[in-house]
Amino acid sequence: MEFRTHVDLPLKQMEIHHSDRLMLFGSCFSENIGELLADNKFRIDINPFGVLYNPLSVSEAMNELLDRKNYHVNDLFYEYGLWHSWMHHSSFSSIDQSTCLEQINSRLKQAATLIREADVLICTFGSAWVYEKNGKVVGNCHKMPEALFIRRLLNVDEIVKTLSTTLMRLRKQNSKIRILLTVSPIRHRKDGLHGNQISKSTLLLAIHKLQKVVSDCYYFPSYEIMMDELRDYRFYSDDMLHPSSLAIDYIWECFRQCYFSPSTVQIINEWADITKQLKHKPFIPSSESYREFLNGIVLNLNQLKRKLPYIDIKKELEQCQTQLKTFQK
Repeated sequence: MEFRTHVDLPLKQMEIHHSDRLMLFGSCFSENIGELLADNKFRIDINPFGVLYNPLSVSEAMNELLDRKNYHVNDLFYEYGLWHSWMHHSSFSSIDQSTCLEQINSRLKQAATLIREADVLICTFGSAWVYEKNGKVVGNCHKMPEALFIRRLLNVDEIVKTLSTTLMRLRKQNSKIRILLTVSPIRHRKDGLHGNQISKSTLLLAIHKLQKVVSDCYYFPSYEIMMDELRDYRFYSDDMLHPSSLAIDYIWECFRQCYFSPSTVQIINEWADITKQLKHKPFIPSSESYREFLNGIVLNLNQLKRKLPYIDIKKELEQCQTQLKTFQK
């Protein structure tokens, strides 16, 4: 007897390989999946502007990268003892104006190059509600008084027009890029539960329409998996709004089924074995057997590097070499 409904996964849409360059934009869920991709040694860049929730801000972020925008003093504002950007997460804010600009511009310079070289773009939209200031949608309100903004709900055609224009512009500079869209399963309680449903529905309809006008544009049903398969509150974190770590792991497994080939899964499994070895704590750290164990990890890392020359294992090699040096003292 089956006690839950299963979401039909979009199998064989496209494949994501370790050789691909990936760029992720959007809500906290982008960061959840992005961290798992990074942990499994995919080459990625996550949210060069920090977390962005609405599709218009994601579109603006991509346009600024394509324009190679360089931020100046007049792009910032000062409040609560810090310099901020309306387009950036507060992690970029600083008590020092020049530090804020340096953090923003160095990050954008790196991302502006990658967006032109990326093989896969993944965008996760969290909300269709936006906050406007002086006629422009802001990416982050920085906890400023709500009276400073006009809050409104984007409509489907507005989202489709804005994003399709940006994505087609991106395609002109990067013709090989494949686009994967998803709606965040995180509920926005501040919009009200009904307002949250209207917001998510708007995003879903916009993505459905967008797929008809932009080629190589796909959809992954993270929202549906959370709402239909994992509808029990035991799959939520303590705030009852965000997916629990168990739920994120389950959605990740669904993601793996959709976009990873058997050979990619094999590499992930090989890396998982190496990761377990790296976390091993020896009973006797100075023993000869532990030195042989460390040398074995180094051998496995180098073998994987020869197989996949584009992966970054510098940190892991340094960890092993630091531990091996203790035997030379």
